[in-house]
Amino acid sequence: MQAFFRFSSLNLFLFILFISISEAQEELIDWHQQGNNSEFPTGIGSADWYTATNIPPVSKIVVAILDTGVDIEHPDLQPNIWINPDEVGGNNKDDDGNGYIDDVYGWNFLGGPDGQSVFQESLEATRVYAQGKAKWENVNPEKLKARDKKEYEKYLEIKEFVESKRESAETIINEAKVIEETVISSLEAAKKELDGDTLDVRILELSDNEEVQIAAKIIRSVEEQGVVVESIDWLIDIAQNQFKEQIREQEDDLYYKYNPDYNSRTITGDIYSDFTNRHYGNNDVDGEFSYHGTHVAGIVGAVRDNGIGMNGISDNVAIMSIRLVPDGDERDKDVANGIIYAVDNGAEVINMSFGKGYSPEKNLVDNAMKYAAKKDVLLVLGAGNESTDIDNEDRFPTDIFFGKSKSKIKNLISVGALAPDGGEAAVAEFSNYGKNRVDIFAPGVYIYSTTPDSTYDYASGTSMAAPVVSGAAALIRSRYPKLSAAQVKDILIKSAHKLPAEVIQPGTYEKISSSELSVSGGIIDLPAAMKLAASTKGKRKASTMPAAYVRPIVGSKT
Repeated sequence: MQAFFRFSSLNLFLFILFISISEAQEELIDWHQQGNNSEFPTGIGSADWYTATNIPPVSKIVVAILDTGVDIEHPDLQPNIWINPDEVGGNNKDDDGNGYIDDVYGWNFLGGPDGQSVFQESLEATRVYAQGKAKWENVNPEKLKARDKKEYEKYLEIKEFVESKRESAETIINEAKVIEETVISSLEAAKKELDGDTLDVRILELSDNEEVQIAAKIIRSVEEQGVVVESIDWLIDIAQNQFKEQIREQEDDLYYKYNPDYNSRTITGDIYSDFTNRHYGNNDVDGEFSYHGTHVAGIVGAVRDNGIGMNGISDNVAIMSIRLVPDGDERDKDVANGIIYAVDNGAEVINMSFGKGYSPEKNLVDNAMKYAAKKDVLLVLGAGNESTDIDNEDRFPTDIFFGKSKSKIKNLISVGALAPDGGEAAVAEFSNYGKNRVDIFAPGVYIYSTTPDSTYDYASGTSMAAPVVSGAAALIRSRYPKLSAAQVKDILIKSAHKLPAEVIQPGTYEKISSSELSVSGGIIDLPAAMKLAASTKGKRKASTMPAAYVRPIVGSKT
């Protein structure tokens, strides 16, 4: 009995068959594209715009997806996958001279020369801790000069954070193994007690065997969630799988995310500290773990009205896949090089559905974003999922260039997430916010999109809200190519449909003025944005207009 209650308190036995978001009602499939007058007032209205307009597209817009990879063979994405017009695939040559061999569909900055790719990665906090150990581990704090004490204290904070996470992971792994043994043993005892009879939990509850009583409590807890227990064997299989998953997640924390000795760059083969090296990786833009990136890509540009799956926001788009997000924190060097690659290869919108709490090589990312600004490329960033006011807590990448001026980049738009409910519950409970650092909100809960191997799924996060905005930006740029990136951002903010005056503050049960949550205080409104774009005189310099406006893009993947 004691073991069961310990187990329950650790939340390790909630194998109450977690209800999959995939089971959401069919009516939610395109809720994010409905108008604010529909039953989903937080939708962006793209469905209404397509119904009301017949404006012909100007050109395909290249949207770079900086993410985990994209399933370029997905039938709802394949026709809209970007193809490098100057590269001949499979000849093992750098045909276009950009330093990347066979980069036909994009590039993989997590790849190695032998074809492998980084999947597991440490967190940036762990890497900062690892770097600090060499400098601070054996110092005498009493002998430190005043200017060093502050840095030393920060090191101690991050050390405590990382080591506590490692200790927690070890504890949960050990306890989970003990509890698993108790649970499985109890269920086996219940099976023996029934001796082939039909499962009847009342019989088990009357048993004198303590293990059988524990099994009865487990079965009752599952049934209370509305799940029918098919058999003891079925329940044992479910339990073993969920224990396995729980332990695996903690092992990921212990061996990778919070392991200061782990070095993923043995896979990529580059020297990470050589920031001048931009030409590493391989051309595997899909990869084994491309769920997140594929989902993001579909929101932007899944083929519209093809009779399968779902519709992307933009109808005339070429998706460029750039892999740089692992299971862990992306590295600044990879982010910077991914942005530069996207800009140099014609992307006009770059979607960045990632972020972290530390950025030791922030200057690399800042310089890359400045380069994107110079080339008039719009950057779209998910604000993050920590229910945090990021005006007061740094999250990277950021639109602020640190230093004396603390200037703000004008071509980056930061996006918070909305739920389909509307009203006071309009803002997703997990979404970050900030009156100065979050620009606008877009749908980001129960978003249906493409997933690997020709499948579809619902997912939630500001990772899903950002590509809604990327798709809208691509739609604007395809019709009004003379608008600059800064103008597109400004149009999206100025045309926003206002949130209710008060909403529930993410992470709390308190109400807050919606004007305190973002620059716009509102929801992206595509019909209004397109109307404003049509009446706005473009300021884009001819030198930043991509070749796509001069000659047709070669393609889509066929």
